[in-house]
Amino acid sequence: MPEYRVLAVNPGSTSTKIAVFDGAKKVFSVNLAHPAEEIAKYPKIIDQYDFRRRAILETLVNQGIAPESISAVVGRGGLLRSIPGGTYKVDDKMLEDLRAGVQGEHASNLGGLIAHSIAQPLGKPSFIVDPVVVDELEPLARFTGRPEIKRRSIFHALNHKAIARRAAQDLGKKYEDANLIVAHLGGGISIAAHKKGKVVDVNNALNGDGPIAPERAGTLPAWDLICLVLGDKYTKDDWRKMLAGKGGVMAYLGVNDMREVEERVKKGDENAKEILEAVAYTCSKEIGARAAILEGKVDAVVLTGGLAYDKLFVEWVSKRVGFIAPVKIYPGEDEMQALVEGALRVLSGEEKAKTYSDEIKET
Repeated sequence: MPEYRVLAVNPGSTSTKIAVFDGAKKVFSVNLAHPAEEIAKYPKIIDQYDFRRRAILETLVNQGIAPESISAVVGRGGLLRSIPGGTYKVDDKMLEDLRAGVQGEHASNLGGLIAHSIAQPLGKPSFIVDPVVVDELEPLARFTGRPEIKRRSIFHALNHKAIARRAAQDLGKKYEDANLIVAHLGGGISIAAHKKGKVVDVNNALNGDGPIAPERAGTLPAWDLICLVLGDKYTKDDWRKMLAGKGGVMAYLGVNDMREVEERVKKGDENAKEILEAVAYTCSKEIGARAAILEGKVDAVVLTGGLAYDKLFVEWVSKRVGFIAPVKIYPGEDEMQALVEGALRVLSGEEKAKTYSDEIKET
């Protein structure tokens, strides 16, 4: 099989991560920090497209990477319309929706745009892989207690899918043949039931429901929340930040860096320990709920993300959910590798690239 050289582009709010892989081997990776004064020049995120693109191309030259040597460019998927998981070729409809920000403005919307702009002049393909809007929910998973409100699928799909594939392989199975419960434990927490290669149920990790997270509130008692919202103390934007950004552990302890919380616990801070255990407790409840969705037929419970490095946290969760299935630990995440793996599956012929306009889901 020929070795493919893939450039991965992952735009964040204040930086752009890029990496070049020759097959599965990383050639180099770098995080291009963008000064606040540079970012401030652009009223909209989409306006940053050209300067970020130039920075990437300059970096490739400085690293001695000829653009012509690249087989494909893969970008982080943005806030597109709801679509199933997979690797998608960047096409005109996708570019249109990324520019329009159909589900909101986010730096990740630049991923597909930049990938396409680098690849097209070279006559090479460009892709995105498993964006946060991946939606494979079963019909019953969309219901709430009010017909005006439907549950939405917004989660850490890129890391979920990559780690689920790795876990299935370690179990001697194909991802499409395995039943897994995957918990991504980052600043936001998403816990999903992966049923034969599809995420059939998952909490909305951005601004919806789920466990207490480092900076997100998770599920709250509805009436108590309504009573608070009806007061005039906070604006709509205040509440958005209180639910996602300043919620969860951040609201209780004033920090969202769980390494600092872990240090506090080690030094005997009982309040920090109780809050951390509450996070583990609510994560365990969500994992148990996903086991019910899979009718108890679970090959493994998989813990990934930054919190999976915390041995005490992992111990608390494992103690509560170990009866369901073996608990597998894959700490941290590697989005760049996950992007490249998605592109390589298409380039090698293992998978066929999906067409965005054909896969858009009406939810």
